[in-house]
Amino acid sequence: MRIVVQRVKEAKVSVGAETVGAVGVGLLLYIGAGRGDGAADAACLAEKVPNLRIFPDEEGKMNRSLLDIGGAILAVSQFTLYGDCRKGRRPGFSDSLAPAEANRLYEALVEHWRGMGIPTETGVFQEEMLVSSVNWGPATFLLDSEKRF
Repeated sequence: MRIVVQRVKEAKVSVGAETVGAVGVGLLLYIGAGRGDGAADAACLAEKVPNLRIFPDEEGKMNRSLLDIGGAILAVSQFTLYGDCRKGRRPGFSDSLAPAEANRLYEALVEHWRGMGIPTETGVFQEEMLVSSVNWGPATFLLDSEKRF
């Protein structure tokens, strides 16, 4: 699995004219699942994300986690994280996990974070979404479960 992690002051996701998820200070996550990903990948990332020390302390150093600051998560599914652009001009998506299984892993992440007491909002799986955010820093990180932590 791959997750693009953005530290944000605020973020929201809309489907059509309706805002379906919004958060204040916290993390905007773009989540993709690839062929071969399973429960172990989701579990690893579910623990890693809220514990990343990427929020500033009183000295401005990245020393606090989402849990430390009481922040929220906006989780947006994004199969394009597995787009392969090496050949031709149009990305190929053969490395993306089948939608039903990808959604199962995505939902497992969301439920894990909610179970930890983290306010977690979502987009709508397989819908065209509009995402807006105020990236704080900017600070953006890439996590890939193939590169074990």
